[in-house]
Amino acid sequence: MQVIDKLTKENLDIVKEEIKNNNLVIFPTETVYGIGANALSSLAVSKIFEVKTRARNNPLIVHLKDKKEIEKYAIIENEIEKKLIDTFMPGPLTLILKKKEIIPDVVTANLDTVGIRIPSNPIAHEFLDYIDYPIAAPSANISSRPSGTKVEDIKMEFDNLVNYIIDGGESKIGLESTVVKVINEVPTILRPGYVTKEDIIKTIGVCEVSPHVLKEVDKNTKVESPGMLYKHYAPKTKCLLLYSNNIDKLKELIEKNKTEKTIILGSKKLEKISCYKFINYGDTLEEISHNLFSLLRKCDTYYADLIIIEGVKKEGLGLAIMNRLIRTSSFNYQEL
Repeated sequence: MQVIDKLTKENLDIVKEEIKNNNLVIFPTETVYGIGANALSSLAVSKIFEVKTRARNNPLIVHLKDKKEIEKYAIIENEIEKKLIDTFMPGPLTLILKKKEIIPDVVTANLDTVGIRIPSNPIAHEFLDYIDYPIAAPSANISSRPSGTKVEDIKMEFDNLVNYIIDGGESKIGLESTVVKVINEVPTILRPGYVTKEDIIKTIGVCEVSPHVLKEVDKNTKVESPGMLYKHYAPKTKCLLLYSNNIDKLKELIEKNKTEKTIILGSKKLEKISCYKFINYGDTLEEISHNLFSLLRKCDTYYADLIIIEGVKKEGLGLAIMNRLIRTSSFNYQEL
């Protein structure tokens, strides 16, 4: 795999040719890195599923260079969808819209809807603007593993599988985009992210959260958004997610469940608990979001037998963090 650390015209020509030839290119966004292919080519998109070992019932998101492109590939049906686009795009929001026939069924897992996103990352924008194709792209990771947020975490997984990765440094946000669908004139969050329920309420006046955000979805169920399946974002080491808003109760839970080789992944208020290894994931929701996936990968390098992860309050950005952590731990979750 060749790392492109600067988007010169020569390098842009190289990645444009890769996409034109139905190959894959890994590129940065403000959320996480994506592994992209020409969204109009069934052959190219099929390579994403093969390389990631991704289930075919898990739809992909189509990335566009600007808002004017949306109506080439999807149908904007109402004023609420227009307002969401005007307010949150470009940015870390994916909107589920009725798809046009030009988008192959493999992209959308045979659904009649498609997720549309316009990244705000300047490198992603330059890439998308130059290549002249819409790009279907999930996160750059082998399926069920933590998403890729920096080049060093991605290279080994996709070496000899993808020819080029565009280096944009560490992802700013660190969690995938918020996925929203307007249902009965109500914006409904299918996958939470940096754009929160509270943000949408400020704009639209109302917002719902799908019950599947914190609950299991059967692997054979048709899902309209990525990130809804049972196990996702997980390191190889077994994980246990614990939460209490009472620090003493949380410490009791940890003491009750830890083993001789337990890593504790949490805030600095837990750093004095005796354990095999303590890793501070940050002390604000923004820090946790930014650090989480890379630190989950780091945990595997210590060959522990358990990772105990401190949960957070399920509101604001905390809802997105808990959505990821519940799936990271395969719903192995306790709350007091």
